[in-house]
Amino acid sequence: MRTVPTFEFEESLFAVGHRYVGAMDEVGRGSPFGPCCVGVVVVDVTVGGFPSSLRDSKLITRSAREQLVAPLRHWVRDHAVGAASASEIDAWGLTAALRLAGWRALAQMSLRPDVIILDGSHDWLSAPSEVSLVGPDYPDVVVAPVRTRVKADQTCASVAAASVLAKVHRDALIREFAVSIPDYDLENNKGYATASHLAALRRLGPSEHHRVSWRLPPRRGA
Repeated sequence: MRTVPTFEFEESLFAVGHRYVGAMDEVGRGSPFGPCCVGVVVVDVTVGGFPSSLRDSKLITRSAREQLVAPLRHWVRDHAVGAASASEIDAWGLTAALRLAGWRALAQMSLRPDVIILDGSHDWLSAPSEVSLVGPDYPDVVVAPVRTRVKADQTCASVAAASVLAKVHRDALIREFAVSIPDYDLENNKGYATASHLAALRRLGPSEHHRVSWRLPPRRGA
């Protein structure tokens, strides 16, 4: 599987009549701390070539990601990042929280995509077939048909762009938490379950921004 993205899949969607192609990716799914964030971009046939250094956000350094933000915002037609908090993940579950973050991102857009490329094999974005009476208060948005694509963050330039914008956004939020909650080594672990983070949880227990519905290590003496 290539790690250098192309614009081929997006062009195939333009070729069958789609005007505005959305691309979406999430970050923070596997973290026991903080929000999950979903980035979305919209591209069309006019956007031209993407920045040559663009890669999936997991494959490039923090500095490279941050340097890409301005060029990517200039390249795409529209962009946004939505988030769902740790408490919302605890309340509704991860799939509903990802959907909530994605819909919040779409609600910020001035351009509405008529198809959305979603990284992975599972469509967590579309409305569930059975509507629950208990669940998040989703924004009032129209969600375009979804095309799931495994490793789209590595192969599709638009999805890679969404991944970078989401990652930079979430990392900035985590750095803010690191100032107010300094004892979990968040500046280094970005909320993920590193040895230092797990040791802090055993020593201190969870903060209000940890996902307490997850299998966190118990606090010593608790």
